Amino acid sequence: MAPTLTDVAKRANVALSTASRAFSDPGRLGPHTLRKVLSVAQELGYEPPVARTAEPPAAGDAATVAVVVPDIANPVFGAFVKAAQGERWHRRQTVVLADTDLNPDREREVIAHMREQADGLIVCSPRLDAEEVLGICGRTPAVLVNRETSGADCVIADAAHGMRQAVEYLAALGHRRIAYVQGMQRSWSNAHRVELIRTETERAGLALELLGWQSETVAGGTASAASVMASGASAVITHNDLVAFGVISGARALGLGVPEDLSVIGVDDIPFAEVSQPSLTSIAVPMARAGALSVEMLGQVLGGERQTPRTLRLPTQLIVRGSTGPAADTSRRGAAADRAMKGVS
Repeated sequence: MAPTLTDVAKRANVALSTASRAFSDPGRLGPHTLRKVLSVAQELGYEPPVARTAEPPAAGDAATVAVVVPDIANPVFGAFVKAAQGERWHRRQTVVLADTDLNPDREREVIAHMREQADGLIVCSPRLDAEEVLGICGRTPAVLVNRETSGADCVIADAAHGMRQAVEYLAALGHRRIAYVQGMQRSWSNAHRVELIRTETERAGLALELLGWQSETVAGGTASAASVMASGASAVITHNDLVAFGVISGARALGLGVPEDLSVIGVDDIPFAEVSQPSLTSIAVPMARAGALSVEMLGQVLGGERQTPRTLRLPTQLIVRGSTGPAADTSRRGAAADRAMKGVS
C-alpha cells in the first residue's frame, strides 16, 4: 500500500495539517520542520497528489462548492443542504452533495475526492478531527460546521443556551435525576453536549446518568430505552430528535407513557417533532441558518474578500411541547425499570 500523508505526519511527529502545508504552503513552516517533513516523505516514498492547476474563481465568477454531510437521511442535515442550495443562487455557485454515512473512512475518501473536483468545501459535522479534515483538504478552501479550529472558517451550533434552558425546565418540573443518551463516539456535537449537560446539571443540583454511545437514529434510541429506565431517571435528554423518538417507542414497549412516566427532550427540532405523538420537546438547532452562512463565508474566501479565518456561533433555543411534564410517581417507573433490567440482563 502506498504511504499516505498521515504516515508522513506520524513518522515526522507533526500534526497532519503541518505535513499538508509542507506540500501545499511550505512558506508557512519553519525551515527545520519543513526539512523534517520532506525528508520523511522522501524516505517513505510518499507522492503528494497533483495540485489543481486552475486558479480560484474571481469574485462574481461561478464556483463549484462541495457540501459533505454525515447522513442526508437525517432531516436536520436535509435542512442544512437545502439552505446551502438556496444561498448559492445568490452567489452563482454550483453545490454538489456527498453523504459519508457517518463513516470516518468514507469521509476521508470523500473529502480527498471532492477537493480535486470543487473550488471549495463545506464539511458539516465531520467524524474526523478538524486538523485531519484540513490536512485532507490541502489548499482547497474549506468551512467546517460543528467542528472548531483556528485554521479555517467555522460555524458552530452552540447548544449552551438551549441545554441550560432544558435542564432548568426539567428542574422546575420536579425532576431530580436526568439521563443523557449520547450520540456516536466521534461526534464533536455529542462531546460538546455532554460537557454542557454535566455543567448544567451540577449547577442545578441534579443527578446525571450519562448513558453509552448510540447510533444517531430511531433504532439507536429504541435500543437505549431499557438503559434509560434502568438508570432511574425520570427525564431524558437525547443526542438528537431521532434518538428521542426511539426512546419514546421503547418506553411504550416497557409499558410507560410519555410524559406521564418519563419526560423526553430531543435536540434539533426537526419538522417531525411538532407532529409526533406526543409532540416532542426539543432544543432547536439553527442548521438551516448554518447552511446559508457556511456558503456565504466560503464565497467570501473564494472571492478574495477575506483571508483571516473566523468562527460564528449560532444560539439554540428550547421549544416546549407535549413530551415533557412534571416528575412522575416513582412506583410505575420502578416497575418499568425492573422490566428493563430483565431485558438487558
